[in-house]
Amino acid sequence: MIIDLKDLTPVLKQNYLQHAIAPRPICFASTIDNAGNINLSPFSFFNMFSSNPPMVIFSPSRRVRDNTTKHSLQNVMEVPEVVINIVDYDMVYQTSLASCEFPKEVNEFTKAGFTAEPATLVKPPMVKESKVKLECRVHEIKHLGTEGGAGNLVLCEVLRMHIADEILNESGMIDQRKLHHVARLGGDWYCKVDESNLFMVEKPNTKLGIGIDALPVPIKNSKILTGNNLAQLGNVHEMPVIDPSFDDAQLKSIFQYYSVSPNEMEAELHTYAKKLLNEGKVQEAWQVLLALN
Repeated sequence: MIIDLKDLTPVLKQNYLQHAIAPRPICFASTIDNAGNINLSPFSFFNMFSSNPPMVIFSPSRRVRDNTTKHSLQNVMEVPEVVINIVDYDMVYQTSLASCEFPKEVNEFTKAGFTAEPATLVKPPMVKESKVKLECRVHEIKHLGTEGGAGNLVLCEVLRMHIADEILNESGMIDQRKLHHVARLGGDWYCKVDESNLFMVEKPNTKLGIGIDALPVPIKNSKILTGNNLAQLGNVHEMPVIDPSFDDAQLKSIFQYYSVSPNEMEAELHTYAKKLLNEGKVQEAWQVLLALN
C-alpha cells in the first residue's frame, strides 16, 4: 500500500504515523502559568536531540478536534520553564489519567494522585513518584503550523537531573534493567521495557566492521542466516581465522552425522551458527562457519 499524506484527513495522518513511528518515549511535563496554575500532562512527541548542550524537545500539538492549544503550551509561553518527569511502568496508568482535558484551574497532580515536590531551579513542581526528573529552561518554541494537529516544538535545556538511587548501579550510573520505561505506540497501545525484552547490539564505534559485502560467498548467500545475522558477522574488525583450540561438541556432532552430505552439513552448520548469533556468540558462530573451509 502506498499512501500520499496530503490525501488523508488529519485523524488518519496521525493514526498511520503514530503506529509506524514507535515506540516513542513519554515526556510527562509539569508547567506553571503566571497566575500559579499548575499543569501536568504527557506528550509522546518527545526525545533528546543534543547532549552538549543538553537539549530535549517535546511537542504539544494543536488539537485535531477543534484546533485549540494545550495548557502546557500556554504555560511555557508565559513561564518558560518545565520539569520533564520520565514515565515508568509503576506510574503509567496515573500518567494516562493526567492526560484528561481538565479545565485550566484543575491540578492534574491531584486528579491523578501524584505528589508534587518543589524543583530546585525552576518554578514548576516535580513528580515525586517519577524515578528521573529533568529541570529544564525553555530555550525556544517553534510553531510548525496553525491547523489542527500542527506541532509546537518546545526546545528545552536540561539544567539538573534528579535520579532515584534505586535505579543506579554500583558505579552510580543508571542501570537500564532497573528503570522500566514505558513508551507510546499507536492508538491505545503502549510497550514496557524490562529484562525480558532487553538486548544489546555492539556498536562499531571507531573501528570499522568488514561489512556484509566482505563475507565469504557461501555465508553471504545463506538461505538460513538473516540480514541481522549477516550484520553481526560483518561487524568484526578483521576477517576471523580458524582457531585450532576451538572445541565444540555440537560442531563435532554435525561433522559426524552429515559428513557424507556436504549440502546438509552446510545447512546444519548455518543453523547452528544462527543459534549462536541469536545468543550473541559471534566469535563462536564464526568458528562454526569457518569449519567448512
